[in-house]
Amino acid sequence: MVRQTREQRLELARTRIIRVVSAHSVATMRTLEMKISDAGPFNQRMDPHILTEARNQLLAEGILQRHQPGAGKPTYFFLGNTEWETHAERYAVLDAIQTELAQQAVTMRTGQALEIAVFRAMTAAKQTFFGRFLDLAKHGDDLLYRKIEPPNYIGDNVMPDDRLLDFMVCHGGVWAGIECKNLREWLYPDRREVKDLLDKAVALNCVPVLIARRIHPSTFLLLNKCGIIIHQTYNQRLANADADLAARARAKDTLGYFDIKLGNDPDDRLTKFLTVNLPAVLPEAREKLDEHYDLLWEYAFNGMSYEAFAARVRRRYNGDPEDFDPE
Repeated sequence: MVRQTREQRLELARTRIIRVVSAHSVATMRTLEMKISDAGPFNQRMDPHILTEARNQLLAEGILQRHQPGAGKPTYFFLGNTEWETHAERYAVLDAIQTELAQQAVTMRTGQALEIAVFRAMTAAKQTFFGRFLDLAKHGDDLLYRKIEPPNYIGDNVMPDDRLLDFMVCHGGVWAGIECKNLREWLYPDRREVKDLLDKAVALNCVPVLIARRIHPSTFLLLNKCGIIIHQTYNQRLANADADLAARARAKDTLGYFDIKLGNDPDDRLTKFLTVNLPAVLPEAREKLDEHYDLLWEYAFNGMSYEAFAARVRRRYNGDPEDFDPE
């Protein structure tokens, strides 16, 4: 495959955005990502940051327009040579689904769905871990399940501000802290969710483990050097109770979230990660964490910016002086 230049990727992203918006009348950024970043021929998939840049170009040129319905609502994009009023019927259909997805009861059930799948996999494997759901057999997932969170300490290491990880697991004497992010967005290394995991794991001096739907390769390229372990599920889980909503969100002619998976039973891929891959890579991850713990600590607690942290990790990995780039 011929490697595309950035300009070529931007041009292709522009073309695909226009094509999707033309076909769907209006679309949110999450729908554009699903149809362009997650789907289509591999050589035509554009990472979300390229997609965002192309979208901003199209907005600046007037080829796209945006409509922000109100606080807490996603922004909708439509073609610049059309009037927003002509999209009212289409918008009403999509907004109804988006409003349901944003309801607190749905978001809470969605968050629990992935956590419970992780819990079930570790329980079945009889692993040593903290974080437990108590009443999974007592009612359906239309109601939230009770959870005992893991402790906020390991030995003398204590997390500040009473923050907690989703799970803590131990393999061969090596502790790992697991965070489950059942989100639609791709997680880049500078995202708040990633920083939050690092803060917690550094405070406890345990290996950070991030489980999410999509994690951008740049997150792996940077944080793997520091001992952070990541796993992509490639699905967003919704509760069985939200099956009707999931079907409407999954439909090609609505939001297009084709990757939605129902329920909280772990699939084979998640089970293999938690029971085979994670125990196997933890010792090496622990060594990398020790080698970069000083930088992680500065980033977590002493105000080091993300840009400085990323640059220092890169320079240390390359064997360069950490305070500056060689000429």
